[in-house]
Amino acid sequence: MIDPALADSGNRGSTFALRPAVMDDAEAMAAVVRAAFEEHAGRLDPPSGAHAETAESLQAKLATGRATVAILDDAIVGCVFEIPRGDHLYVSRLAVLPEVRHRKIGAALMHRAEEQARALGLSRVELGVRIALPRLRAWYEGLGYRWVRSNAHAGFPRPTYDTLAKELGSRPSGA
Repeated sequence: MIDPALADSGNRGSTFALRPAVMDDAEAMAAVVRAAFEEHAGRLDPPSGAHAETAESLQAKLATGRATVAILDDAIVGCVFEIPRGDHLYVSRLAVLPEVRHRKIGAALMHRAEEQARALGLSRVELGVRIALPRLRAWYEGLGYRWVRSNAHAGFPRPTYDTLAKELGSRPSGA
């Protein structure tokens, strides 16, 4: 199930594949999420809930939504959750293991989420990014996401995260 347009041959000659997540993936996904967010531990206020993700918490999310996983050398190395919300698709918990970053896995997962939005008849994808992570915001902006609004977590008097969105063009005919 490798999409040649998204797969990365990298220096090691291996490619990654994307596929829908299943319940049995939850434990590996939780490990990926925790490892991917570890660099933010102690830097975010409020702390990210990603550090507390478990197989059970992700299975609960999968029971009501969907996710995509990235597979490299038979192991899950990335994931993203895709949640339809009214007129848009909300993406959360985009995570890629640090040791395989810069192989376009994150961009491929976001592209797949955009395809999912189109398949559901939605013309926009939204996500939240912490204000304390300007490099991450810049990465999303490089993928075409733009600032929509600033938001505060409950109990915080000032904004703690921004909502970014990408308007999706219609599919080319024949696609």
